[in-house]
Amino acid sequence: MPVTTILSGSDPARRMNAATAARAARLTVVPTLATVLVGDDPGSAKYVEMKRRRCAQFGLGSKHVHLPAETSTSALLTVLAGLAEDPDVHGILLQHPLPPQIDERAAFDAIPLAKDVDGTSSAAFAAAALGRPGHRSCTPAGIVALLDHHGVELAGADAVIVGRSAILGKPLAAMLTERDATVTVCHSRTRDLGAHTGRADVVVAAAGRPGLITAEMIRPGAVVVDAGFTPGDVAPDAVGVAGVLTPVPGGVGPMTISMLLAHTVDAAEQCARE
Repeated sequence: MPVTTILSGSDPARRMNAATAARAARLTVVPTLATVLVGDDPGSAKYVEMKRRRCAQFGLGSKHVHLPAETSTSALLTVLAGLAEDPDVHGILLQHPLPPQIDERAAFDAIPLAKDVDGTSSAAFAAAALGRPGHRSCTPAGIVALLDHHGVELAGADAVIVGRSAILGKPLAAMLTERDATVTVCHSRTRDLGAHTGRADVVVAAAGRPGLITAEMIRPGAVVVDAGFTPGDVAPDAVGVAGVLTPVPGGVGPMTISMLLAHTVDAAEQCARE
């Protein structure tokens, strides 16, 4: 059986954050991220606070807008329009999930591409699909950066993504295709999921179903990326079968936030050039 190498995201995230802080310090303005939270979901509130702390830690500014859970789509769009026009805001993050009465797609699409540092708008997805300039969705971009850091070859790889969300599975498929991988996207209606994952060189588990990917579904020696929430979408028995495995927590998560900060500085640098 192969010895499984654990791919931690902590070291590449530290390096990226150091580079981001150095870039921020060279600017004559403070790169600023605006976070928008609708409602009082404890997990979302904790995640937003973590992002704001990271901004302060690495020399970025932050502006927070907290709206009540009963906020309408039109009211949220008004807030986003104001942030889009604010010259002191370089990036906008709309924390998801949103309350059910909100038209989520309309809200994400109200964020202009230049400030969509989380890569959630339709314009950002189109840019990723077409290989055009724009901020990539942070978790998929973090996954690619993590694999690059550890020297995982993507060109020519047979990659299977389990999960087709608009902020992870679909944009990641576009990014891996851009890197010359052959990509299959699986989902809840996929027949014989294990037949797909079992032939893959790279498996990305992003379905939000704990323990979905088990050892018998993985080709021995494959690269397995667990993009699920704690305890992860990959079962513990994958250790000893996968050749490479990202941990949960400590794998993809640190890279996601690092990409968000880097994108915010990218946006500030672009603004300074205009």
